[in-house]
Amino acid sequence: MSDHSAILKDHRIPVTAQRLAVLRAVDSKPHATADALADVVRAEIGTISRQAVYNVLTLFSERGLIRRIQPAGSSARYENRVGDNHHHLVCRKCGMTVDVDCATGQTPCLHASDDAGFVIDEAEVIYWGVCPECQKVKEDA
Repeated sequence: MSDHSAILKDHRIPVTAQRLAVLRAVDSKPHATADALADVVRAEIGTISRQAVYNVLTLFSERGLIRRIQPAGSSARYENRVGDNHHHLVCRKCGMTVDVDCATGQTPCLHASDDAGFVIDEAEVIYWGVCPECQKVKEDA
């Protein structure tokens, strides 16, 4: 289990009950939306405004504590897996999102055919498809 207080202190973020609860929520529900995380936080500590949760998530994202992703056509989602160049699989039917590691060896996703003078340090790739559960529903129909 993570020492959430130490994590916040390491990122120079003052420790509060609300921030700790948000961090625990992101740990327990990777790829959740801010609204879903707010529900988890409320279940743990009681009243907290949606705006307060958004503010904490923004702060955590800006400080590199969590990662914000936003697949096309969906709400932003948050995860605590940071510092690597992983990507995501997203189900077109139910929206389930899972991590997938970047290709091993030379990372072709970081070598654009034309970098336009940019120094590229990250690539965000989202693979779209249908998850096993949604495939099963289709087969059962």
